[in-house]
Amino acid sequence: MSKGSNQKLKLSILCKIMQEKTDDEHSLTLAQIIKELQAYDITAERKSLYDDFKCMEDNLGIEVIKEQIGRETFYHVGSRAFELAEVKLLIDAIQSSKFISKSKSDELIKKMNTFVSEHQAKQLKRQVYVNDRIKTMNESIYYSVDAIHTAISSNKQIEFLYCSWTLDKKLEPRKNGQKYKVSPWALTWADENYYLVAYDSAAGKVKHYRVDKMMKLSISEDRREGEEHFKNFDMTTYALENFSMFGGEIRRVHIEFPNEKVGIFIDRFGKDITIRKAGEDRSMIAVDVAVSMQFFGWIFSLGNDVKVTGPADVVDKVKESARGFLESYE
Repeated sequence: MSKGSNQKLKLSILCKIMQEKTDDEHSLTLAQIIKELQAYDITAERKSLYDDFKCMEDNLGIEVIKEQIGRETFYHVGSRAFELAEVKLLIDAIQSSKFISKSKSDELIKKMNTFVSEHQAKQLKRQVYVNDRIKTMNESIYYSVDAIHTAISSNKQIEFLYCSWTLDKKLEPRKNGQKYKVSPWALTWADENYYLVAYDSAAGKVKHYRVDKMMKLSISEDRREGEEHFKNFDMTTYALENFSMFGGEIRRVHIEFPNEKVGIFIDRFGKDITIRKAGEDRSMIAVDVAVSMQFFGWIFSLGNDVKVTGPADVVDKVKESARGFLESYE
């Protein structure tokens, strides 16, 4: 058998064919594999393929499984870096996240398809519909995140334009286009947005910025400042106070509710909350929240059978907010 012109690429192309064409439900015979290689102008003999399969498994971590069906012997790739269910889960997360723009979602999903066979990729052509989903419109966010990580690892300050939305739906730089200069210390994810937590030397305090509203970000040659503020920094508490829908003073609040609404509170505060009986068909919890108008609005949205029962001053604030809410509609 004469050698094909792409013979040096044989192992690489064989890996590509096996990963694209086979999976647990789709296999190829040796004759079919040889024919696939010929399409790339690569020749192969049965014995050499046995050696190639062993090399793929021993050196490349690509498992090739042999299966006898009747008189035919079939081969397919076994375990992969990502199982099909895992790829589906990641694609769902990409599609449902407002942090990732529509064009970037499409790009990432196309890349995710390379982790499965062409047969499995057909199953990935499903859509996840999320009501009122808002996709970010700032494509530069991906490069900003990368630059921020670089600045943090190299202990440098950053400069950027910080923007706000205008009525004509455009991002407009604040401070008349004057650049912000801060020392980046952490990136955090909250309420489907990326935030930079940084030290502002001019203001002498820790501040945070929405990464999707940062433009023309560059890394400065100046070293970071404000390290003393982050030695014992509690990111969880900071995020609760500043990023969640409950931004405000952290208080332990008692909430009483009908038993059928327990899922709302488990979804919001997690399974670790302690649930106590509070009467017939009613329960109560005590949780730490940042008391604010957003918190009151959330409580009101749950209905009249959900009540804040303590502490007394928070109960008073809830009642005051309820009166204000009703007056605004009179």
